[in-house]
Amino acid sequence: MRNLKFVVLLLLPILLSSVLISSKSPPVQMMAALVKPGVFRHVTCLNNMYPRSGVLRFPVAEEQVFWSEPYVEYCPPSYTAPHIGGQVWADAPLPSETFQPKWNHNDGQVNRESFHGAYEIKDGLPRNPIGRTGLSGRGSLGRWGPNHAADPIVTRWKRNSNGEIVDNAATGKNILQMVAIQRSDNRLWAIPGGMVDPGENVSATLKREFTEEALNFTDNANMVEKFFTEGGVHIYSGYVDDFRNTDNAWMETTALNFHDEDGSQVGQLKLVAGDDAANVRWTDVGSSLKLHANHADIVREVAIKRDAHW
Repeated sequence: MRNLKFVVLLLLPILLSSVLISSKSPPVQMMAALVKPGVFRHVTCLNNMYPRSGVLRFPVAEEQVFWSEPYVEYCPPSYTAPHIGGQVWADAPLPSETFQPKWNHNDGQVNRESFHGAYEIKDGLPRNPIGRTGLSGRGSLGRWGPNHAADPIVTRWKRNSNGEIVDNAATGKNILQMVAIQRSDNRLWAIPGGMVDPGENVSATLKREFTEEALNFTDNANMVEKFFTEGGVHIYSGYVDDFRNTDNAWMETTALNFHDEDGSQVGQLKLVAGDDAANVRWTDVGSSLKLHANHADIVREVAIKRDAHW
């Protein structure tokens, strides 16, 4: 019953009504959350080998995830991927006398705020708001604390050869399709998003990442520009259950739905995998959809908002 309670709470529909994307991200206090600290437990970043390394995470049982639960034996190894050092998009090592981040604030061009409110600083390092991951350090993430991404969920209605919208025989609801990319790092299908560059507006990230990962060409640039400029429906802003997360660095994202209602815009473009994508396709949306991290939970909210089959 306890596990069932947590699952039900995790999948509660977003209470916040849809808002259109603007030139600024919605304020933190207005963000809806599918992932709730103190309720959600890590799944993908527990009890495994950290990707592209030989580092094994310290064992963490389900009941030991929350920081509020005593775990005196907890002694996670520290790991930061070697290729992070010296990169312009990455933070400097900590502790440091010259590098003093402004935790829980917009730190120059780097947003160090979390969508889940103020996170704790422990021994000079930010602490994952969800709980233990079995690994300290930054792993392969560039920033200490929250690493902000943007995910454009581009959708259309599934249609038959006559151009008619196809519904699901069991639910009677129209079937939604989304653009999904296959990640090259873990081969899982995902929303075609990416990291927000320092000082970059989220709306620019959404358009850039979709173009780089799913289109990979400049034809129809005006149409793509218009499609994204007209605004998307805000779906989610918060923590991502990413396999790269550590105790001191984690992924957060802003996800918006851009819907091609009649399929005459992006819905007609040829998809081409580019950038970090191994493959790209239009994918039917439904309860059997398996995606990277907690992307399936985010897409489920799109189906709810569109009153589509799930």
